[in-house]
Amino acid sequence: MELQYIIIAILAALIVYLAVRRFYTPKYIKNLTQEEFIQGYRKAQLIDVREPREYDGGHILGARNIPMSQIRQRINEFRADQPIYLYCQSGARSRQAASIIRKKRGATEIYQLKGGFRKWTGKIKKK
Repeated sequence: MELQYIIIAILAALIVYLAVRRFYTPKYIKNLTQEEFIQGYRKAQLIDVREPREYDGGHILGARNIPMSQIRQRINEFRADQPIYLYCQSGARSRQAASIIRKKRGATEIYQLKGGFRKWTGKIKKK
């Protein structure tokens, strides 16, 4: 009986940890509303970290596609001396990408579109 309580407590702690990690945005990433994002992304590196089929289905005009699955292999394509504007479908992958870019390239100006592409109402381009 005690073993069951220990297992339940461990599972509950794991669920809480994963939930916090999923929704917590580190301080080094600045969440921007669509209006704030539009004001700055033209003077920055605009990166869509979704997979190619998602990108081809529609992306923000001027965005480069560097999928989350390729970030580590393509890390040298990021310039640490320029702001980096990231987005994905909801924000989870862009948070992961920001963490990797910060660690590997030392970038300090990393921005993310609040709510991700699914909340975007601006101009898009489809292939």
